[in-house]
Amino acid sequence: MSATFVSATGTDVGKTFVTCALIARLRARGATVEAIKPVVSGFDPAALPASDPGLLLAALGREVTMAEAERISPWRFKAPLSPDVAATREGRIIDFAAVTGFCEKAVAGRGHVFIEGIGGIMVPLDARHTVLDLISQLRLPLLLVAGSYVGTISHTLTALHVLARRNLDIAAIVVSQSEASAAALDDTVAAIARFSDSIDVVGIPRLTDAAGGHPAFARLAQLL
Repeated sequence: MSATFVSATGTDVGKTFVTCALIARLRARGATVEAIKPVVSGFDPAALPASDPGLLLAALGREVTMAEAERISPWRFKAPLSPDVAATREGRIIDFAAVTGFCEKAVAGRGHVFIEGIGGIMVPLDARHTVLDLISQLRLPLLLVAGSYVGTISHTLTALHVLARRNLDIAAIVVSQSEASAAALDDTVAAIARFSDSIDVVGIPRLTDAAGGHPAFARLAQLL
């Protein structure tokens, strides 16, 4: 068994895209792969195939059904807000211990397990816990996904500082190219790498659905 936690410097920077491409890469070489995304907000059952759980299920070669979505993403909320706020709007509270236990059970399974977080590392899950607390509890190698937009260098280095204070193992930093950014992907990767204390920084250009075949993902797969 091996496992990787996929988190990010913020929301909508490419966590699910990167996770799905790595699933495809590992499956193509015959590996057994599992994936979960315990907490999801902005979830619409009518748009399941385009949702994060739906995309993960498709990458895993599973049926994209609500039953399967419930299996990999038990905590689903309608409002596209931070999980604590989205849960409150539905009169619910996220049980942090239950989320942690769910992840630990998944990690105890077979093959390589990806656990995809929600939003960035400091997104609140409840009144007292953030995604960072979940990562700290699980102590798994982390893929930190960032965009290439202007400002991402500061956001990424700030995240690295926070993660270092928890003594967390960062397998790699992934810079996923942002659409229509004034910042060049290669320049962004080079700038982050200068300050990342020898952590591998891998740039991912905007790609098609066949992303898993790109050499960048071959490099990432070797780092897991």
